[in-house]
This record gives sequence, C-alpha cells and structure tokens, in this order.
Amino acid sequence: MSESDHAKRDAAILAIAVFAAFSDGEKDDREREELQRIADALQQDDGPDLRRILQDVLLKRTTLEDAVAGLSDRGERHLAYEMAVGVCNADRFMNDEEKAFLERLKKLLELDPSDAQEVEQELVAVAGLSETAAPVVTRDVPDSATAPGNAALDGKILNYAILCGGLEMLPRSWASMAILPLQIKMVYEIGQAHGVALDSGHVKEFIATLGVGMTSQYIEQFGRKLVGGLFRAAAGRGIGRLGRAATGMAFSFATTWAMGQVAKRYYAGGRQMSTELLKRTFEELKPEAKRLQTEHAHEIEARAQDLDMAQVMNLVRRGPAG
Repeated sequence: MSESDHAKRDAAILAIAVFAAFSDGEKDDREREELQRIADALQQDDGPDLRRILQDVLLKRTTLEDAVAGLSDRGERHLAYEMAVGVCNADRFMNDEEKAFLERLKKLLELDPSDAQEVEQELVAVAGLSETAAPVVTRDVPDSATAPGNAALDGKILNYAILCGGLEMLPRSWASMAILPLQIKMVYEIGQAHGVALDSGHVKEFIATLGVGMTSQYIEQFGRKLVGGLFRAAAGRGIGRLGRAATGMAFSFATTWAMGQVAKRYYAGGRQMSTELLKRTFEELKPEAKRLQTEHAHEIEARAQDLDMAQVMNLVRRGPAG
C-alpha cells in the first residue's frame, strides 16, 4: 500500500471516529473545541488533514457512506468498527442514538455478524470496568503511623503510569479503552490513602476537571497510533503484539503520572485546590512527566510485551503492584 493509500485509509477511519463521537447528539462547543485541539496535535505534513476531516464532518461536507467507501478490505473495516464502538462506549454509557449509529455503520461496513459481536463484547467489557474500578467506601482519615508516605504513593503512581503507557503501545482498541479505568482506580486509591471516601462518579469529575475527557482521550490515543503507523502492518483482528514504532508514543504515561501527582496534592490538602489551580498544576507537571516518560521508556516497552485482555482486566480490579 502506498503512502497515499495509507493517508486515505487513515482519513476514512478518523472520519468514522468523528462521526461516532457526534452520534449521541449531545456534543457541545467545548467538546468540539477539544476534538479540534486533538486534530491540531495529530496533524502531520505527510498524514491526513485531520482539521479538514473534522470540519468536513461538522459542516456535513462528507457522509458516513463516503468514509466507509475509503476502506478497501475486511481488516480495515473491522478496525474502523472497533474504533467506532470504542468511541461510543468511551463515556461508559451508550444511548439510543449511538446504538442506532453503530447498527447503521455495521451494515455499511458489511461486517460478519460474529466479528461485530466479538468487537462489541470485548470493548463493552473493558468499558464497564470503570464502574467497578472505584467502589464506594467509607473510612476514617488514616492514622499518621499507617498513612502511606510520599515515596509509597509515588511508587504507586509510577507503576500505574508505566502500565498505561504500555497499554497505549498496543494496537488493539481494548488496550486504549482500559486506560481510563486504570486512571480512575489510581485516583481512587490515592484518595483512599488520605481517608477520602470516593466513587467512580467523583473520580471521573476530578479527571474531567483536569481537562482529560473520556471520549477525547480515547480518540487522541487511537489517532496517535494511527498516524504513527502502528496500524500499518495489519488492521483489526490478528494484531495483538507491541508495535515497536510506537515506543515513543506512550503519552498516556505522562498524562497518568501528572494526574496522579495532582491527585496526591489535592487529597493530601483536604481538597482545597480550586478548579483553576488543579488545571494549572496538571499543565505545569507535564514537562516533568514527559521527561520521566523518556527515562522509563524501556520499562514501558517491557510492560507492554506480555499484556493481554484477561491480565489487564485483572489489573483494573486489583491494581498494579507498588
């Protein structure tokens, strides 16, 4: 396949992702701006014009049928459906509009029913993990003798960051879907360590306050994999191993590490930080997070080598060591 063909395929898949993101009929201007930011961040001179794709979808200059027509083989269509299901499940709730969209897309892609069902079961199972990642608990503020020190929490945050970075290096869509439940579990455990009773809804609000949207984070992770060439060797089913070209792409390490550090300060300080301060602190921590990402690149790659879906689901339930 030529570079031109790659670009056309990438553009078609990303267009389908954008259609999926807007299929629920509830996207507001803030979410549109977030998708525009992602398009700008992923823009490459030799890749698809993501800004144009976004604008074409929003301004109805292209159709879902047009996007599907840009996919020539079964693997590409399978990959596009994986992406769409992931986007529709990114907020952990699929409404009737999203279900209708996926039914329409399934028919346009002419997917084998068993293939489509496998994708749906796989991604819905991973998406549902976020609802169990942070169970409601009630506990007193821990005694100073038993409360974890900064070193212990830093070790926990680093382990979560390495795991999430490793997941982003895997080509399967479920791997990206598993990152948010792990981030939820990490924040929950940090709050719990400081005696704060949390549930997944509270943690999601905290994460959203930092500017890390559920749908947008998933699209951004997938887009980096796509334009970075991780899907070039094969598409859809049959690719489960690490793409070495993606070693420098594990940006979820940086996001997770910075998120954990903000959570540590927030809950240790009695949740007194304002929304503005939370956002500013998160942004200020990103340069250090990216430095650490480079420092731990080999550990991230090693972590990615043996991850499979069953192991990841177990890790969401119990958390990584550390």
